[in-house]
Amino acid sequence: MDSFKLKMVFIFCAWICTVCVGCKKLIEIDPPIDTVTTAEVFDTDDLAISAMSGVYTIMVNGAGTFPQATNGFSLGLTTILGGLSSDELNLVAGAGAGEPYLYNTNRISGFNSGMSRTIWSSAYQVIYGTNSVIEGIAASTSGALHDNVRKELTAQAKFVRAFCYFYLVNCFGDVPMVLTVDFNKTRNLNRMPQKEVYQQIIKDLKDAQATLPEDYLAGNGERIIPNKWAATLLLARAYLYAGDYVNAATQATVVINQTSLYELEPDLNRVFLTDSREAVWQLKQTTENSSVKNATTEGYAFSPSSPYALSNQLLSRFETNDQRKQAWTGTFVSSGSTINYAKKYKTGKSNGVFGQPATEYYMVLRLAEAYLIRAEAIAQGAPGGITTAIADLNTVRDRAGLNDLSNDLSQQELITAIVKENQIEFFAEWGHRWFDLKRTGMASAVLSAIPLKQPWAGDYQLLYPIPLRELEVDRFLIQNPGY
Repeated sequence: MDSFKLKMVFIFCAWICTVCVGCKKLIEIDPPIDTVTTAEVFDTDDLAISAMSGVYTIMVNGAGTFPQATNGFSLGLTTILGGLSSDELNLVAGAGAGEPYLYNTNRISGFNSGMSRTIWSSAYQVIYGTNSVIEGIAASTSGALHDNVRKELTAQAKFVRAFCYFYLVNCFGDVPMVLTVDFNKTRNLNRMPQKEVYQQIIKDLKDAQATLPEDYLAGNGERIIPNKWAATLLLARAYLYAGDYVNAATQATVVINQTSLYELEPDLNRVFLTDSREAVWQLKQTTENSSVKNATTEGYAFSPSSPYALSNQLLSRFETNDQRKQAWTGTFVSSGSTINYAKKYKTGKSNGVFGQPATEYYMVLRLAEAYLIRAEAIAQGAPGGITTAIADLNTVRDRAGLNDLSNDLSQQELITAIVKENQIEFFAEWGHRWFDLKRTGMASAVLSAIPLKQPWAGDYQLLYPIPLRELEVDRFLIQNPGY
């Protein structure tokens, strides 16, 4: 292990200890684009590493509040709102749930959409942190900040920045592209077209891919610091969403070929564990929160008695004997009715233990997605052959205990099967289903037919409104149509 990786391990372990003692940030990340700020200056390796560690802890533990799924886009809020806005989740309390019910029934407006406003603000807060790291490192002339540290931390920051913009563009459409902490350059920004946002996402990911290490030594062997393959998998996803199927298939294949690191966990109950070989990138939460304890925020939110029930539309899509239904869903009784809930994480509200080591980390990227990305990219015309795409699909199905699909599938039958497999494999994970419905043009037909969402208010609600506060402070921003 080289000196930088030894230092990364030491600093990261020290950061984890600090988080576990008091759940405090190691660097103060100021509010995002509407506040006067200056870039942090990093004079040593330790300061730079601590700054990037502070970005990760904000992502998984929140900023100044105790971790809960409604406090940030990367704390579970994307999963919850994406599930409510699509056909995955319904609310046990119905209209009594308040604001979440408006997302569930497609009735939000610019005035009653505080939860999606949190997605915006928390994502831009993390982006501010990444820009602080990038600019602070670039501005430093200190010899105590070594070149290998500069390069790797800048690559991590670019990866995380691209990750944030992926969720912003899929929730809000055109968004301001903030690439600096200079208030004079950010206070009056136009919204960048989605196509250009994806170009920046891809650029950042290619930069990260070229520099990040292939191993997980920076996280002391745990998969909690993004590496080259995390950047490659997110790059494959970005290419898929941008309609570049050739590059999507190419990048997914690169990840699939890393067999010394990754494999689908044969046991579905092991997929979300801290030592899962399926994990490409996870976020490591604090275990010192008195409410969430050693659970992930999603494990806490989707525990027995969860306010979020799996919809009948989702449950009806499971095939007979699909082991994912047995392993990844649970039931409880509410007011005499049996409620199905997401149970991908086994540690939650009822069995979390304060201060004890976590058995699960918050899964962000995992290998199954690479197989389904490649299958879809090939089905849409990338080289590889339809039998390869079907084989990829069957790899995921085999793990679920399902029969293989025939090699005689037509292109359209294959595409339909891939859509279904994504729906089942990634339910209640990071808004996958909602994003898939929108990018494939299926959202209006599928969602407008759901009784709960009748009468359909309009396709404009497939994007969330730009927060009103942002419109007030930036005269160049315009609201999404319909709001």
